[in-house]
Amino acid sequence: MFIQTESTPNPQTLKFLPGRVVLESGTAEFLDAADAAARSPLAARLLAIDGVTSVFFGYDFVTVTRDATEWPHLKPAILAGIMEHFMSSQPVMAAGSGIASGDSDSGEEFFEPGDESLVATIKELIETRVRPAVAQDGGDITFRGFKDGVVFLNMRGACAGCPSSTATLKHGIENLLRHFVPEVEAVEAA
Repeated sequence: MFIQTESTPNPQTLKFLPGRVVLESGTAEFLDAADAAARSPLAARLLAIDGVTSVFFGYDFVTVTRDATEWPHLKPAILAGIMEHFMSSQPVMAAGSGIASGDSDSGEEFFEPGDESLVATIKELIETRVRPAVAQDGGDITFRGFKDGVVFLNMRGACAGCPSSTATLKHGIENLLRHFVPEVEAVEAA
């Protein structure tokens, strides 16, 4: 098994490509060992490595975020953990763990009554134009809400805590949404 590694715009995060499907649909994020132990044998294995702070699964990648520990010390253990997991034929997610695109989003979506068509357009643009590009960098962005011209988005995986996330939101996503939906005045991280 050959696992490719890609850097992301977030220097604390690396993207690992095991050459096979990680999640058939949706995404999953793990921020602590207890959550991982309950929902994913692979995430539990990776979060047990000293220095790993979060794990994010996409369709064909695993994104790992570290603390101050340097990558040369972490990378071999992460690669071994991913390889051992896939060689063991264990499932990535535990049975009944409820994988979904909004897997770790907290709370319900919010927007004003009457804004349904605007929100539908915003969500379609995020799904078709933003999420695929962000997944290339090992992260995910999902719609959280729309109020008073402001779109609120959840940033996960490599996007969470990324130094360039503000630029991505303000110059990339905000400009795109304002172009297609003039009612959008700003984009904020939820």
